[in-house]
Amino acid sequence: MHKSEIFNYQDGNLHAESADLGAIARQVGTPCYVYSRTAIEAAWLEYDDAFSDRMHEVFYAVKANDNLSIIKTLHLLGSSFDVVSIGELLRVLEVGVEASRVVFSGVGKSVQEISRAIKLGIGTINIESLEEFERIEAVTSELRMSVNVAVRVNPDVDPKTHPYISTGLKNNKFGVPIEDALELYKRIVTSRWITATGIACHIGSQIVDVEPILEAVKQIVLLASGLDTLGIKIKTIDVGGGLGISYNDEQPPKISSFVSALLGVVPPNFKIALEPGRSIVGHTGILLARVELVKQTAYSRFVIVDAAMNDLLRPSLYSAWHDIVTCDEKSAAEIEGASLCDVVGPVCETGDTLATGRKLSVLEGDLIGVLDAGAYGAVMGSNYNARLKCAEVLVQNDSFEIIKARQSFEDMVKTEREYLISE
Repeated sequence: MHKSEIFNYQDGNLHAESADLGAIARQVGTPCYVYSRTAIEAAWLEYDDAFSDRMHEVFYAVKANDNLSIIKTLHLLGSSFDVVSIGELLRVLEVGVEASRVVFSGVGKSVQEISRAIKLGIGTINIESLEEFERIEAVTSELRMSVNVAVRVNPDVDPKTHPYISTGLKNNKFGVPIEDALELYKRIVTSRWITATGIACHIGSQIVDVEPILEAVKQIVLLASGLDTLGIKIKTIDVGGGLGISYNDEQPPKISSFVSALLGVVPPNFKIALEPGRSIVGHTGILLARVELVKQTAYSRFVIVDAAMNDLLRPSLYSAWHDIVTCDEKSAAEIEGASLCDVVGPVCETGDTLATGRKLSVLEGDLIGVLDAGAYGAVMGSNYNARLKCAEVLVQNDSFEIIKARQSFEDMVKTEREYLISE
């Protein structure tokens, strides 16, 4: 579903599916995140359906949005899950997912995390370095428990994305250099408790040109063929995630076209695993915010809203673009006649800016929506400036449920109160 289908004006008011966002804001308060369950399901199913009868497994990347209700929604569809911490693994298990349906990625897994994941029955651990292999080998030997692994290969391919979310270049911290992978697999084969079942690769996030992904996948298919000649049988090619969405004028391929391209470069004897996150939830969420003040200076017009960088960090961190819309429908003349403004939050940082140079016809008290906020939004939230984390809402058709309550002051300080110094 395109975001214009998910978020649309009905009777002059912006809706998510058929639920009035103004009514949600009045009941739940602002700022708050609103997600479309129908759109989340449609995106995951587009991935799954595109594979048809080819062996595959879709692992949702929990880091994109780890709300339990969203994880549960995807679990009910049959999704598997990609996690990068023991906390994410426990969140997945909380909603009834079996650990065997989880792949554990990440460059800095602690001994404690590895041990606990193995005890819980983790499906696969993606190894990111020789040092990590040695750590896993020591843990399995001590536990006398087996584990399946894949080596995450770094193919030195430029994903043509923001440098902060590029993960497949040789100067990035992620993965094993492809030229070193063969020797590592030889080490794994000698291990009593560790079995290599796959090869993994993930070169970055928000990728809108699939050619770099295909280039990387071709390299790991060649590596798998080389391993086969040595008698090391690889069952799964994990192509990672990273498919982007259209925040502004990007033109990513359709999910079905992306999968079709992958099928063209991975031989049918391999099971294909992939780890989408943003392309499943990114376009399905909106951040609602209320205009506090409209401040006019000699140099700028600031629309100051009650959402801030602690609620949505992406614009401050990456200079990321998010479309901003009014929740009451404006005429073309109103939009054309609006003055350029910067949409900013109340946090005491100049970087607390959600958007610059936008045409918005708004007044104090108006409701706005920040689009494409379903991925790397609430999940990256903080309490900076002692601001409370906002509520999250899931919509289906014309109804909605609060799936994360707004944080209270008592919630924020309860772990600190235990340590108050007695007078």
